[in-house]
Amino acid sequence: MKFSLLVLASPYSQQGGLSALKFAQTCLKGGHEIYRVFFYNEGIQNGSFLQTPQQDELNLHSQWTKLAEQHQLDLVICIAAALKRGLLNESEAKRYDKPQYNLQAPFEISGLGQLLDAQINSDQLITFG
Repeated sequence: MKFSLLVLASPYSQQGGLSALKFAQTCLKGGHEIYRVFFYNEGIQNGSFLQTPQQDELNLHSQWTKLAEQHQLDLVICIAAALKRGLLNESEAKRYDKPQYNLQAPFEISGLGQLLDAQINSDQLITFG
């Protein structure tokens, strides 16, 4: 089965980000496909490489990165939600004349059209809030 995930939860204030990660890992181990993971609203915070959780806590950003690299996952951050919350990749930082950025591959910034595309091209779109 082909799944896409919509992650609305911030990484450390809600359970949804961790639940989405565990769901993705389980799907892939079971032979299913993850078409896309789309991060929206507070869920975009999962993409910030500046996260530095305590050593005894799971680093969700690192886990998503590792999973994406192992399985060539498409991790998409909603551009409108990201800009509003100060999450920028290098090109957006330059575009808005900001001195720093906090988003890099395998996460990419794109629009809501990517969410629609995920819904069309997947058997199921699962939301984690």
